[in-house]
Amino acid sequence: MTATHTQHPEHDHAHGQGCGHTAIPHGDHVDYVHDGHLHRAHDDHYDECEPSEHTAHQDHPHAHGDGCGHVAVPHGDHVDYLHDGHRHAAHDDHYDEH
Repeated sequence: MTATHTQHPEHDHAHGQGCGHTAIPHGDHVDYVHDGHLHRAHDDHYDECEPSEHTAHQDHPHAHGDGCGHVAVPHGDHVDYLHDGHRHAAHDDHYDEH
């Protein structure tokens, strides 16, 4: 999965431990949920960290939703769920990897 390199302009908030935003481990970095999307630190700025492809999570027997035990992360027009170190988003009859 590849993240796009789209800068988030005029981001005056410094993300980090205790900043008040949900931190999500993502590969070799940490994303922060902010204003319905994900930011990651990159050099002297923040990038939007969004998936650039549609990758279905195969054989996902667990249904995510209220009370499922996984952290819910508002993300644009849907909710992702943190599961096994990555995010799952409901899509048609399966979950996508984010």
